[in-house]
Amino acid sequence: MNLILQGLTLEQGAVAAIASLAGARSIESIHANAVRCVDIDESPALRSAIESACFNVQLDCCFLASPKRLSDYKLVAMDMDSTLITIECIDEIADMQGLKPQVAEITEAAMRGEIEFRESLTRRVSLLKGLDADALQRVYDERLQLSLGAENMLRAVQAAGMKTLLVSGGFTFFTERMQQRLNLDFTHANQLEVLDGKLTGRVIGTIVDAAEKRATVERICADLGISPNQAIVMGDGANDLQMMAVAGMSVAFRAKPVVRAQASVALNFVGLDGILALLE
Repeated sequence: MNLILQGLTLEQGAVAAIASLAGARSIESIHANAVRCVDIDESPALRSAIESACFNVQLDCCFLASPKRLSDYKLVAMDMDSTLITIECIDEIADMQGLKPQVAEITEAAMRGEIEFRESLTRRVSLLKGLDADALQRVYDERLQLSLGAENMLRAVQAAGMKTLLVSGGFTFFTERMQQRLNLDFTHANQLEVLDGKLTGRVIGTIVDAAEKRATVERICADLGISPNQAIVMGDGANDLQMMAVAGMSVAFRAKPVVRAQASVALNFVGLDGILALLE
């Protein structure tokens, strides 16, 4: 078993201490901010100790039983809010209405898995009734930012010929703009109803909940003629767990504990391009 350590910076003393704890035979440099600790005799207790030690010094760690290659995968599927981008769009839209605290509270509960997503979305969107639709463009222009490492990650996977899917419990207004901006292949999200220039507080059509996200990943894989095992799926909340479960590699990015616990990779400190250090 090999152990990949990476961080925004690598403090050599911290790396050496973790490598010693792991009983690594040697340490190999991957790039300036990532190393590979070779030949770890991994156990559940050791894994837990290393994960705790890494978290304390703000390093991300990943155990790999065998080398993975970028060419092993054909699709990268991403959640949008708090994964590809840094914000929860609905919270920022609500802020235009002076309702961000109420909406954000529901959002957080849904991402932790405490409220079923369909119910949470319906409740949150209803609070937006009567808001001028131009608030969506203001959120996009003034508040939306890509997550750390997003562009670098996308350049690498697109250069490798991989397809990209943005599947979101957020809104088509934003996924469509992300698709054009980042040259993404596929998107799927919820559509807000707008009448006479104002939000009605309703969503049109199928709600993109956890089951719909999983079905979308499976459908795109089928359309591409690949197995879901050839997909890398990234997310941060409970609504992403079903689609992450079918993936060959699931990536919890700045994620809630329930998601980190079930993902094959957790990136708590580095950017989305942290997956590149794991793939040869």
